[in-house]
Amino acid sequence: MALISTFSKPALRYCYIPLILKGNFMPGKVSHSYAFRGSEKPLIGKTIGDMFDEIAEKYPDNDAIVSIHQGTRYTYRELQKELDRAAKGFIALGLKKGDRLAIWATNLAEWIITQFATAKAGIIMVNINPAYRTHELEYALRQSEAEVLLLMDRFKSSDYVQMLYEVCPETRTAQPGKIHSEKLPFLRTAVMMRGEKQPGMWSWDDVLKMGDEVPDEILQEREESLDFDDPINIQYTSGTTGFPKGVVLTHHNILNNGYFIGECMNFTDADRLCIPVPFYHCFGMVLSNLACMTHGAAMVLPAEYFDPVLVMSAIEKEHCTAVHGVPTMFIAELEHPDFSKYDFSSLRTGIMAGSPCPIEFMKKVSTLMNMREVVITYGQTEASPGITMSSTDDSLEQRVSTIGRPMPHTEMKIVDPKTGKIVTRGETGEICARGYMIMRCYYNNPVATDQCVDKEGWLHTGDLGTLDDEDYCKITGRLKDMVIRGGENIYPREIEEFLYTHPAISDVQVIGVPDKKYGEEIMAWIKLKKGAFASAEEIKAFCKGRIAHFKVPRYIKFVDDFPMTVSGKIQKFKMRDESIKELGLEEAARMKTA
Repeated sequence: MALISTFSKPALRYCYIPLILKGNFMPGKVSHSYAFRGSEKPLIGKTIGDMFDEIAEKYPDNDAIVSIHQGTRYTYRELQKELDRAAKGFIALGLKKGDRLAIWATNLAEWIITQFATAKAGIIMVNINPAYRTHELEYALRQSEAEVLLLMDRFKSSDYVQMLYEVCPETRTAQPGKIHSEKLPFLRTAVMMRGEKQPGMWSWDDVLKMGDEVPDEILQEREESLDFDDPINIQYTSGTTGFPKGVVLTHHNILNNGYFIGECMNFTDADRLCIPVPFYHCFGMVLSNLACMTHGAAMVLPAEYFDPVLVMSAIEKEHCTAVHGVPTMFIAELEHPDFSKYDFSSLRTGIMAGSPCPIEFMKKVSTLMNMREVVITYGQTEASPGITMSSTDDSLEQRVSTIGRPMPHTEMKIVDPKTGKIVTRGETGEICARGYMIMRCYYNNPVATDQCVDKEGWLHTGDLGTLDDEDYCKITGRLKDMVIRGGENIYPREIEEFLYTHPAISDVQVIGVPDKKYGEEIMAWIKLKKGAFASAEEIKAFCKGRIAHFKVPRYIKFVDDFPMTVSGKIQKFKMRDESIKELGLEEAARMKTA
């Protein structure tokens, strides 16, 4: 596989370009776990900016953004004017094609404007997690070589301005646009997206006014210089060890992934999607924003961060036809005491993703929330992110018990993690994917890139799963989460799905903890339903005789919540660390195993 130069910055010069299969070829059924899903609809060969302009021309008066918490509405025609101003403003700041602009904010309308404006101007947008603190902010700005930072004033207890001043004190005394920092040699400009203008920074209005002074022809020339294979986004993975890695994604990656996500939900310009998931994450930016934009649908923002009441209220008031969320969000809505007060009759579909989706809650969402066409998407940031997805015309059983089939134009295989060989259908192995959606590379990290994407272009996900005879995939766990107890391979997901059938259990996460005799033992962290009671002995008795004896949790811990990322991903490594300390298993944890 050839290495090619695609970036203007030397540090980004070399990345693998994976093989992309085109057409609608579907091989005959075979016994090994390989699938390729074609499509009658071709991949979109446009930049994000070109696609947006096409949609704005086609659906000019459709609602594009409805930001309830900001009291702001844009039609597609109005949004087009605003993001063109912002794109020209970014050019006025001195940003060239391929330069990096970082954004550190919650779900604001300005976030979406920045997403599309940077794409129009050929600027690589760097997503920064709103939960980041000073150490993580400094790392992301330095590692991405960002030249501009857009930030908001504050979020809950986080004072973003003071954190930036702490990381880059030179900002406070600099002229706007003229920051010079030894720690952050690329950073030149900071812009307040919300809140009062601060020393050393431009305001959002300043940037828009700068854009008004830039001739339209300048933006047009910039857009004409772009190619859909140009990198346009860097998203940081929330890795469990070491520093996060910057996933480099192109127009082609995320535009097509967003489009086919919408297609699998049967999206049209009449749909209205309630978006409570964070924009900094692929779930919000691609599965939500780009799925809507590519179909002329409305993006409804209930709040700047998740609140179950505000989500349910937004669905009712804005007659939303779809809502996205991670399982914990849907659980919070379904179990809220005021759930029955809200009207969900307008809902039709939506996505539950981000972490394993409990089958019981999928069924409740489908019936109690009227989301009869609710679907699951599986993937990861390195795949833009969607790899598999169920469709609205799949049976309820297929939609609640599997993660669907490979998305259109996507290859998938299940391999033995030890040998790399494709396993037979129905056998558990590591999920690998290949196609248009695979990342360009990890930014400035060729070693990690090679470890994740092999020389044939296959992305190794680190997830374990099976593939059935109809190409539907099931997740059985993570390679790192798999528990090996006395030589038995145990997949936590299987035990979790069983425990969800207990009438008192609201949510459950199963982990492995060290054990001197067996190597590892099973532990279940259990969240009970409000007003319910259960003892550890009762839970074990519930398991006895119904699942294999070696799968019955030895340890049970009742909790109110689980440690998780802002995007709703359960952090099992933190659960394991905490459990080792509480159970006094430090000595067992230090034991070396083969």
